[in-house]
Amino acid sequence: MTGAALAAVAVGIILEDVPVFVAGGGVLALLILFAVLGGKRRPAGGEPPAGRLALARIEDLRATGGESADVPVKFRLTVAPEPEDGRPAYRVKITQHINLVDLPAYRPRGIAVVEYRPDKPWDVRIVTRPTPEWSRRAEEAEIDSAPDSTLVSNPDVDEGSWCLLVLLAFLAGAVLVVLLFRGPLFTAANDEDTPPDSPSKSSSTSRTFTTSTTVSGPSSSLLAFGRMRATAMELESRVDTAYVTEVTIEDHRMAVSGDSTRPPTETFHLQSLPYELLPTLVREARTTLGIRTPETWRIDITPPTGNGVGPRVRITVTGPEGTAHLDADATGRVVDRRGVGRADSGRDGETGEAGEAV
Repeated sequence: MTGAALAAVAVGIILEDVPVFVAGGGVLALLILFAVLGGKRRPAGGEPPAGRLALARIEDLRATGGESADVPVKFRLTVAPEPEDGRPAYRVKITQHINLVDLPAYRPRGIAVVEYRPDKPWDVRIVTRPTPEWSRRAEEAEIDSAPDSTLVSNPDVDEGSWCLLVLLAFLAGAVLVVLLFRGPLFTAANDEDTPPDSPSKSSSTSRTFTTSTTVSGPSSSLLAFGRMRATAMELESRVDTAYVTEVTIEDHRMAVSGDSTRPPTETFHLQSLPYELLPTLVREARTTLGIRTPETWRIDITPPTGNGVGPRVRITVTGPEGTAHLDADATGRVVDRRGVGRADSGRDGETGEAGEAV
């Protein structure tokens, strides 16, 4: 019921369905109320038996680490209750924090004073400051090891199967609610993935798609090493095909567009682009095209035109001086520059006035 109630609250929020949200929230509130009331009720009866002192043989001990003066130590003990308790010696495993100063006093085959509960024999605690009488008894006592068959443990700890059952029931309740509302949920998800005013993917005349993502957080600029390719892979997982018709990259945003009706010569594969070289091209465009204080930059990647081979990469930089462009091919080689205030372009490798001005 808890899983179903939580799932109903989530479904109500996603679908903006007030009755579903109220129903799930109401059931969840009732469950919390029942848990609180049930926790306040105590079974009738007297107090549990008080702890009793006994001697115990230290069979083995091992410190498990710690950063404070008290370190957790795992003990394996043979507890020998007093004869009037009417219980034979038995084995038990406990973990107790022991001060580093007192740790040398505990050694294998040594005798320690312990306190245990007759109703819960596994609940054993070593008495680190026993009375003088019990300290003397511990120094004089000799206790034989109890067989391993007498080992006792807390039955409440061995409930792995019960925890698994609770988890499965929780998930079953949540899955049941999700399955009941699977139709509206999937419809809402498809509506969110489809951009406004964009053609449907099921259209027979045009199968276009556009998707984008914005990066944030530390080192969120797409100029960071490896960030562009990782973002492209994320966008590729959202679309039906990796062959696209346009890629747009800005400092914190990447968008891809495609059209499955285009012939292969008018598309390019999203992972074929030289993402590792693009940051260098952006830096070159911001420093060599006559813009002293560049404000924004943008990369537009489009299919080849004319007799070109591979997609065309254009980097546009804007600043107070104006707008400048740098064009490169699919291998990252610069093929054209257009500085600020120039109507013509200077090609790499050309000489003369135009090339020198660039």
